[in-house]
Amino acid sequence: MCGIIGYVGERKCINILLDGLKALEYRGYDSSGIAYNENNEIKIIKSTGKVQELENKIDKNLPSYIGIGHTRWATHGIPNEINAHPHHQGKTTLVHNGIIENYVELKKELSSYYNFKSETDTEVAAALIDYLAKNNSKLEALKKAMTKIIGSYALAIIFDDEPETIYAIRKDSPMIIAQKNNDSFVASDIAAILKYTNEYYILNEGEIAKLTKEKLTIFNNNLQEITKDLKIYQGNINDIMKNGFDHFMLKEIYDETSVYQNIINTYFPNYDIKELINNFPNLSKYEKIKIIGCGSAYHAGMVAKSTLEDFANIETTVEMASEYRYKKIFPNSKELVILISQSGETADTLEALRIAKKNNIDTLAIVNVNSSSIARESDMVIYCLAGCEIAVATTKAYLAQVLILSLITLTISYNKKIITNEEANKYLFNIKNLISDTKKILDNKEEYQKLASKIYKNNCMFFIGREIDYAICMEASLKMKEISYIHSEAYPAGELKHGTISLIEENTPVIGIITQEEIAQKTISNLKETKARGSKIIIITTQNIYDKYLNDHFYEEIIIIKDINILLQSLVTVTPLQLLSYYVAKLRGEDIDKPRNLAKSVTVE
Repeated sequence: MCGIIGYVGERKCINILLDGLKALEYRGYDSSGIAYNENNEIKIIKSTGKVQELENKIDKNLPSYIGIGHTRWATHGIPNEINAHPHHQGKTTLVHNGIIENYVELKKELSSYYNFKSETDTEVAAALIDYLAKNNSKLEALKKAMTKIIGSYALAIIFDDEPETIYAIRKDSPMIIAQKNNDSFVASDIAAILKYTNEYYILNEGEIAKLTKEKLTIFNNNLQEITKDLKIYQGNINDIMKNGFDHFMLKEIYDETSVYQNIINTYFPNYDIKELINNFPNLSKYEKIKIIGCGSAYHAGMVAKSTLEDFANIETTVEMASEYRYKKIFPNSKELVILISQSGETADTLEALRIAKKNNIDTLAIVNVNSSSIARESDMVIYCLAGCEIAVATTKAYLAQVLILSLITLTISYNKKIITNEEANKYLFNIKNLISDTKKILDNKEEYQKLASKIYKNNCMFFIGREIDYAICMEASLKMKEISYIHSEAYPAGELKHGTISLIEENTPVIGIITQEEIAQKTISNLKETKARGSKIIIITTQNIYDKYLNDHFYEEIIIIKDINILLQSLVTVTPLQLLSYYVAKLRGEDIDKPRNLAKSVTVE
């Protein structure tokens, strides 16, 4: 959600800024802009639409060696050039990620001194910092600004009277800084600078960074110079390249087998439960688990609820982070709160974490980004190891979350002596087979292309299932709606008759997921109820269930997947549904990697 890139050094900055903005497009945006110093004058160029529109307006050979750039996802004010970043007031130019909650009050205080042109909270931040800098040093002005601003922010700032320096501050919105040779960078994401360096520092809350071409300096909230640990991104530039695929989403679906292998290699390379126990925290003391997430992370939690309760005998609830943070909390020393976030910066999930910790509830983070805010602030952390995910619609990171949660279930079950050492190792070895099973699905893409061709013209569809299959339906439906814009709903199969079945019309696609034999016949009966109302039925099921219950061919299409154990079945069920959504969206001609109105890392409420 929004992206920041800043550069100062010995190279011409325009191409570096544009490269950074292009690398940040995956975060979601509707306008972009840059500010650069040319002959000691700060100039600003903005554009709505894609970064390419901005690029078309800029001379890439301008003799400028310092600049800041931004991709904006509109929050305050419509997407237009006036509201696009950077914003300038007085002698201050800046770009901003986040939301300033008290901007209305600040705007009233500053309106006697500044003429505001935009509808944004960001322009107010520029005015505030400029006003404070009139009678204070730049560092003092930024320190005071941080005490006055309420909300979340990551700011990269250039001052007219210090045109060869970039300043950066942050609160609740990620920011990294880097220097290599005589190149200094500030960015919201490593992807923006990965073409130039994989070494970086994390700017923590309350810290101020000062970047020149010669030096990168970091100050704490007392304005004392501090040193920080250097971080090294373990991936490479190929992580943010399509590598021959039409879209990042498709590439990342095909990355899923590598993600599984990464998890194996890191946590149990010899398929031994004792290795996994040594690498995972012992959670068997908890009597209750509460899983918190947003979007796909919430759906991963819903899958885990079934496995944790059925397989590890532990009461589990799942909460949306945006709801948890406003609910009454009942502190319980026997409860564990698990926070799931791909980026580790999701605003609602981060705030839920802080609320849990404030109530002395133990926390465990499942995140994909090392040293992210949620990872740093949680009591315990397990990394998903999914690598950089560019497409807005998550695929491989979601499956990594589900697998990590399944491994947590396995360790709890083993530590509670519900399963034996031999049984646990058998489950681990099955994950090796999961890799080959997923490869077979990916090698059969024509099946999903054919199926997509039969439903892509529909504007409404339903996914139905029971228990863990319903949790899978929720994720499948989200994928379909977010990239194809088809109105897609997920329902527990037994709930259709309580109102929703009224929406079934002739040829409405109803996709039934049936992987649990003990309730298969129930879901089949529900599907037949929709068939009687004219639906077009598609079934995802296992070979065993097909052989026993689905020989009457009342459906239009069926996808048969391999029978696996309860801990892993959902993983081979989801990949076909991801492919189906992808090919439906492709046939509809949609912008698959950057769907409208969506952002990759949701760092505002």
